[in-house]
Amino acid sequence: MRIVKDAEERRNEILDTADELFALKGFDGTSTNDILEKVGIARGTLYHHFKSKEDIMDALIERYSARLLGAAQGIAADKNIPVVERIIRVVMALNLSGGGSKEIMEHIHKPQNALMHQKIQKVIIHGVPPILTEIIREGIEQGMFSTPYPYECMEMVVIYANTVFDGDMVALTDEERLSRVQAFVCNIERLLGAESGSLKDVLRMFGMNPEAQG
Repeated sequence: MRIVKDAEERRNEILDTADELFALKGFDGTSTNDILEKVGIARGTLYHHFKSKEDIMDALIERYSARLLGAAQGIAADKNIPVVERIIRVVMALNLSGGGSKEIMEHIHKPQNALMHQKIQKVIIHGVPPILTEIIREGIEQGMFSTPYPYECMEMVVIYANTVFDGDMVALTDEERLSRVQAFVCNIERLLGAESGSLKDVLRMFGMNPEAQG
C-alpha cells in the first residue's frame, strides 16, 4: 500500500510542478527538462507516470474538470436553493463568465496555453449541459419552464455563453456585451418557455444589476 501512495504523491508532485510552469511559461514554452529539474527526478521516473508533456496536460485538464464539474454538481444537487439561483450558482462555479475558479481560467486563457483552453472548452460543452438539464427539469415540474427539449436548450446556452462571452473568441465593446447579455437572457426565457423577466436575475452572472435593467 505504501508504494501505491508514494506513486500517487509523486504523480501529483509532477502535476503541481507542471501546472506552475505552464502558468509561468505556457505549455509550449515549458520543456520536459524544465519539469524534471524543478521536481528533481530522472527522466525515467517522469515517463513511468506520464508518456509525454501532452499526457501531463491531459491529466491537468482532468484535474481541473473534476474540480469545476464537481463544484457545479454539488450546487445543482442542493434542492434548498431555488431553481434560478441554482442555475446562476452553477454557471458562476464553472466560471463561464467570470466567477469561482478564476485562476484556472486566467491560466488557460493565455495565448501559449491555447490547446489547454480548447480542451477545457470541450469538457464544459460536454459536461455542463447535463448538470443544468436536471435543474431545468425541476423548473418544468414546478411550472416555471415549459420545453420538450431541456438538454438541447442547455447545450445551446452553454455553447453560446462559452463562445460569445469568452474574451478570446469574440471581442466585444462594453455596449456590445451589454446588448448580447440582455438578448441572451431574453432568448433563454423564450427557449425555456419561461415568463418574460423571470430570469432577469441571471444578469448577475455578468456583473449587472437586474433592477437597473428594468
